[in-house]
Amino acid sequence: MQEVIGPKGAHAPSVDDVMGQKHPEKKFKAGAITATVWKNKGTSSTGEPTDYFTVSFERTYKDKTTGEWRKTNSLRQMDLPRAVLVLSKAYEFLTLKEDDHEGLF
Repeated sequence: MQEVIGPKGAHAPSVDDVMGQKHPEKKFKAGAITATVWKNKGTSSTGEPTDYFTVSFERTYKDKTTGEWRKTNSLRQMDLPRAVLVLSKAYEFLTLKEDDHEGLF
């Protein structure tokens, strides 16, 4: 597992490791666009366990050649309003959660 430094110097798994988790904290979906909130555990710069959150987003589409459903992080111009909406909802969720759990971040 590759380690990265998270917020406030916390050591945490890489985004690839986080994406492998089976249970996201929350998902927001508008059409083919999804923003997913992930809870991460890390270690602060003082060595104490800490939690922090990351947000990933993706667009699903059907491959015209194979007919298979695929995922991408690339957005088309017409996807931008929905991306803004789901990312705003993720931000709202995290901000309200932060207010409920002061010191968690």
